[in-house]
Amino acid sequence: MISFLAPMLSVVFGVTIVLLYSKSKPLNLKLFLAFSGAFLLSTTIFELLPEVYANLETKKIGLFIMGGILLQILLEFYSKGAEHGHLHQHDAKTVFPWFLFISLGIHAFFEGFPLKDHHSIIIGVVIHKIPIAILITTYLLKSKLPKSKIVLFLIIFTLMTPLGSISAELLSISQTIIYSVNAIVIGMFLHISTIILFESSEGHHFNLNKILMIIGAVILAYFI
Repeated sequence: MISFLAPMLSVVFGVTIVLLYSKSKPLNLKLFLAFSGAFLLSTTIFELLPEVYANLETKKIGLFIMGGILLQILLEFYSKGAEHGHLHQHDAKTVFPWFLFISLGIHAFFEGFPLKDHHSIIIGVVIHKIPIAILITTYLLKSKLPKSKIVLFLIIFTLMTPLGSISAELLSISQTIIYSVNAIVIGMFLHISTIILFESSEGHHFNLNKILMIIGAVILAYFI
C-alpha cells in the first residue's frame, strides 16, 4: 500500500508547498535537488542494480540500462528536462503542454515498477518527486492555462507512478520482464540523478553545502 500512497502524497506535498509559500518568497530548490539526486542515485546503485545483476544476463542488463538512458534522453527532448528540475518559464503558455504531459507521464509510470519490492527506492522516488512537483506546479500556475486543465494535469501526473506499481503488482508479468523493466528504470534513474547533481549549482561548480548534502544523502541511503 505504501508504494501506491507515498508517491501520490509526495506530489500533493509539493503542490501544497507552492500554494502556501511560493507567493511569499521564491523557493530555492538547488540543495534539495542535489540531495534528491544523490539519494536516488545511491538507492539505485545500492539496491536495484545488485538485484538486477543477480537475476538477468549481464549483457542484457547493459542493453536495458542503456535503453533506459536513451529513453530518458528522448523523453527530456519533449519535457525540456522537467524530470531533473530543468524547467523554465519563458512565456505564458495558453496551449496545453501535451509533450510535457506525455513525457512526464511515461517517466512516472516506469518509475513505479520497482516500488513494490524496494522500500528505499520508494523513499528515493518520494524525495525526487517533491521538488519536481514544486517546479511543475509553479510552471503551470504561471501559465495562462485554465485552472481545470492544471488540476487535471497534476491529478494524472500524481496517479502515473502508482499506476506503474499496480501494473507490476497485478498484471501477469514474469519476473524476467520485471527485472528487465527495472534495468530500464535504472538507466533512467542514473541519467536523471547525475544530471541533477551537475545542474543544481551555478556554473556546474560544486560548493561545500552541496557536497555535504550529497554525502549526507549517500550515507542515509546506505543505512536505510
